[in-house]
Amino acid sequence: MKEVAATSAYTTQTESETAAIGRALAASLSAGDVVLLYGDLGAGKTAFVKGLAEGLGAPQDEVSSPTFTLMQEYRGGHLTLFHVDLYRLDDPREIDDLGLEEIAADGVLAIEWAEKLPPSRAQRFGGPGSQAVVVRIEYGDSDARRITIHLARS
Repeated sequence: MKEVAATSAYTTQTESETAAIGRALAASLSAGDVVLLYGDLGAGKTAFVKGLAEGLGAPQDEVSSPTFTLMQEYRGGHLTLFHVDLYRLDDPREIDDLGLEEIAADGVLAIEWAEKLPPSRAQRFGGPGSQAVVVRIEYGDSDARRITIHLARS
């Protein structure tokens, strides 16, 4: 896969295939871009972020789910990847306290459990020329995952 179109759909069978989709997406990302990840527990969101990290030049093996730390930062590539997990946050004020809009300007921001963001909030990310990328990962038959990616450049 060389380039991700405005809306694309993929089926993967393994974690490494899911990571490969993330790695391919990374080639189209710039500072200020936000990747909003949606999917059930265990669907493959963190595997996808591992691919993003590798595609941005950060070591994939350093990526872990930030469920308890809320945010991880991966440097070493041409862009810093900020990896946020909102799973444990239920109060919008807790999300506000993270300062996600400011973080997004300095690198690529990947947010797991993006459904915790109010819809109006998700639209505020990025500035001129940046994009919000919506990634939905769903269970398929057996070990299959269906990944839908929608790019929205502002």
